[in-house]
Amino acid sequence: MRVLVIGSGGREHALLLGLDRDPSVTQLHAAPGNAGTAALATNHSVDVASADAVVALAREIDADLVVIGPEVPLVLGVADALREAGFDTFGPSAAAAQIEGSKAFAKDVMAAAGVRTARAEIVDNPADLDAALDRFGPTWVVKDDGLAAGKGVVVTSDRDAARAHAADCLEHGHPVLLESFLDGPEVSLFCLVDGETVVPLLPAQDHKRVGDGDAGPNTGGMGAYTPLPWLPQSMVDRIVDEVCEPVAAELVRRGTPFSGLLYAGLAIGSDGPAVVEFNCRFGDPETQAVLELLESPLGEALAATARGTLADLPPLRWHDGAAVVVVLAAENYPGRPRTGDAITGATAEGVLHAGTAVAADGRIVSSGGRVLSVVGRGADLASARAQAYERLAGVRLPGAHFRTDIGKAAEDGLISI
Repeated sequence: MRVLVIGSGGREHALLLGLDRDPSVTQLHAAPGNAGTAALATNHSVDVASADAVVALAREIDADLVVIGPEVPLVLGVADALREAGFDTFGPSAAAAQIEGSKAFAKDVMAAAGVRTARAEIVDNPADLDAALDRFGPTWVVKDDGLAAGKGVVVTSDRDAARAHAADCLEHGHPVLLESFLDGPEVSLFCLVDGETVVPLLPAQDHKRVGDGDAGPNTGGMGAYTPLPWLPQSMVDRIVDEVCEPVAAELVRRGTPFSGLLYAGLAIGSDGPAVVEFNCRFGDPETQAVLELLESPLGEALAATARGTLADLPPLRWHDGAAVVVVLAAENYPGRPRTGDAITGATAEGVLHAGTAVAADGRIVSSGGRVLSVVGRGADLASARAQAYERLAGVRLPGAHFRTDIGKAAEDGLISI
């Protein structure tokens, strides 16, 4: 297969690495890719939000499979255009991608499917904000209703901070979703979905806050690990049975079947799993850890999903052990990041690129907020963490920062349900 991967982050680098290990994949292309993907694939400078441009590139390279990584082209209907042009495409239609593109739509789907989630209220008028805030708390969860690259959520016990975030969203013309707070440890479960066929991958846990001990603001994700030693297989089965399969069936019932990767973000409380959010694509950075342990051919799995034959795919096989990914972020991230700095050690084993570019003099430089994802793998979580941080020690980027505690609470046995 000639495979085209759309996107430029660490998730796409991980997808390309996985595809490169599949003997059925003969040629790899990335659009636009980054400095790291250039070692695996032919990078193409293309506007990934332009359906016409992506379709033209797929035709130019005669792609057998197109894999769309980020949410923006999915919500904008790039997958629809590719399918209409005759290309096998991994990624949902614009209509099905609303499961991420509109939190209000996702709530409606969950209500119809009988899926547990937080109590929620939409606020679209600033005049209604204060009264709505009074109906929530003492921990407020305030979400931008649209896409916000993982940074549109504020979880706080400070009412003024909650109000400020909500007011900012409303000022920019975005409705706000207020939610009740869900307690319990969080889980990310990715599922390949083809209509009503649902195939779960390994569960992972993301670390959203910027600082150690979950301090500071939310980010797009500072690290992740898989599998979860504290999460029994019976709970994974419950998530599939009570959350993922009912949502997939409801989307089919609505005439907008999902095809691609459905990401369920959940809190596991005393009453079982409850949905925090859905995404319509592989999550970043969890993908980097999950795919590190996938033994089955990735291209075969993605192609089966895209072609509507997922039900015929053999059961997925996984390597034993654990994988950990630690994100190296640029100075000032998640604010406006410092960019353009040279990176040392960027080509080492286990170093996946996200916000990188090649400068005119050939050096690899930073070009975004989350610059690199460093992956470690081992027989258990402790050895996987040790390898990830050992590899990270060989990387240098002026002003960069990272969390030192990715997976540490689980390693220490401090997480339970």
